[in-house]
Amino acid sequence: MLTDQMLGEEVLQPHIFDCVTDAEKNLPYIRGSGKNAFGQPVSSELVLSAGWKTLQNLGFTKGFSAQGYEDGLGQYTRMVQYMRCLLWEASSAMTSCPMAMQDGAARLLQLQLAGDRPSPVERKVFQNALEHLNSRDPKRGWTSGQWMTERTGGSDVSQTETIATYSPLPIGEALCDPAEGIPLGPWSISGFKWFASAADSNMTILLAKTPKGLSAFYAPLRRFNPTLVRTALGDQGTAELNGVTISRLKNKMGTKPLPSAELVLDGMRGWLVGEEGRGIQTISTILTITRVRTNIGAMGFLGRGLAIVRAFTKVRVVGAGKGARIRLFDNALHMQTLSDMTIEYHGMMLLTFYSSYVMGLEEHADQSQSPPPAAVARITPQRESVTPPLRILTPVLKAYCTKQCIPLLYACMESMGGVGYLENSETGYLNIARLFRDACVLNIWEGTTDVLSVDLLRVLKHPQSGTASMVALDALINQAAGGEDVIMSKWRELRQLMEATVQADFLSQARDVLWAIAEILQAGLFCAEAEACPDQRTQEMCRRYLSKKRFKGESRMSEARDMRTVLRSNQEVVFGSDFEVPSPHSMLSSKM
Repeated sequence: MLTDQMLGEEVLQPHIFDCVTDAEKNLPYIRGSGKNAFGQPVSSELVLSAGWKTLQNLGFTKGFSAQGYEDGLGQYTRMVQYMRCLLWEASSAMTSCPMAMQDGAARLLQLQLAGDRPSPVERKVFQNALEHLNSRDPKRGWTSGQWMTERTGGSDVSQTETIATYSPLPIGEALCDPAEGIPLGPWSISGFKWFASAADSNMTILLAKTPKGLSAFYAPLRRFNPTLVRTALGDQGTAELNGVTISRLKNKMGTKPLPSAELVLDGMRGWLVGEEGRGIQTISTILTITRVRTNIGAMGFLGRGLAIVRAFTKVRVVGAGKGARIRLFDNALHMQTLSDMTIEYHGMMLLTFYSSYVMGLEEHADQSQSPPPAAVARITPQRESVTPPLRILTPVLKAYCTKQCIPLLYACMESMGGVGYLENSETGYLNIARLFRDACVLNIWEGTTDVLSVDLLRVLKHPQSGTASMVALDALINQAAGGEDVIMSKWRELRQLMEATVQADFLSQARDVLWAIAEILQAGLFCAEAEACPDQRTQEMCRRYLSKKRFKGESRMSEARDMRTVLRSNQEVVFGSDFEVPSPHSMLSSKM
């Protein structure tokens, strides 16, 4: 396995950006009229670019999904996996999207196999799918779809019109893959999925109604058809789509290389996953992972945008009045802007990887682990009560960070002037415009900001489990804040307001609640980091975050600080503590 440093270098290589450009310029399309040369009905073919396929195969090889299910890292597995994914996101041309659903499907099937519900045949089917999902071999690896959205309901899956009927096929006539001896499922599924990302996936997890209510199903995308003519020479038997017809591909503002489609299902064969009638509860396992990974995508885009801006800042020369010329890193206002953006990014990174750590604790709760370092132990929840905090962190993380990354990425474009606005396909490593339009979807799919805000409120105000959730959140904030009164007082005020207000009356403030909790958690994590890392840069970022988010009364406008000191401080925030002031003359140095 490549080290993370090598991966960080590889994702910036020209051949990677050549693949991204190919995927952006040669968009997916549907080929075929629905019949072959012999007049037989056949599935229309989804055509993908060579660049997309190359990047997807690279994703398998690097294990951007598989690593989450490999041994060796224990409770830190998700942190390491998602840090590697973060490096990859901005170079992936959105092949990371089906891999996020692949990750979620693998976790769902892993949990199913750990229970006693599956029959021996179902175990064989689920285990086969799980092995494909967790393979690093591009020839065996599978991605997964996640089909929930329909025209009638959008995010409201209770309005699902897709119907699943239990009607087993005769033995011997229901093979998905004769080479592996995997049978097709006994459920026949028919309906219409209005927005299905990753239409090129190998399998899907979808929702459909049964007599007992909304249920979750696993279905392969292809099935064996022994009567289908494969070539003009008469070879018999090949694969066809498993009761799926691609009605059309979606024309989107961004994420254009990603084949998102409208799908007609007619007799798609699948297997029930989980308990019949409890589809929402079953598929929530996938949503936890795909929401966290959507956030990883946003942070990966923003991290790349800031990296581009930092590099630009070092070389861009601008006028400074009276014939003087300076580079942007000597421009006091420009560096103030970039340092503010960097602190916002840093806070969201703290929240992102804290949440990833909690996810790893939950998934490895039954394994003995070595005690974490003291700084980490301070923010580690009790193992027996990890799930409630994760249930809170997931909607907070996904809604807050994906939303905040959009204006911050726009600010990255703006900071480069006209160069930032260009679609730099010839110099793909500079293309912030592509990252911006792709990032705009991230706070929409897997739950919009309002949907997740209401979800959070529902968790905290639930008549049975709401008290336990509030206690779990209180513990998280206490651990992170370490007794910092300016944080705890703000949290106590918010908690008292939530406890005194019924859910219906609090609905219009759900976004405000989520934002407040996100920033309280980040403030606590900043304080925890500042205690563990007493270097000047960390202390400065913590101080300024608390000030900007009004945890402390001080204002930047009231700070009486020497301009050279402020500039140096901002340069250190943006470029790191080991940053050295470059040697060329600047306006400031000429006045010293």
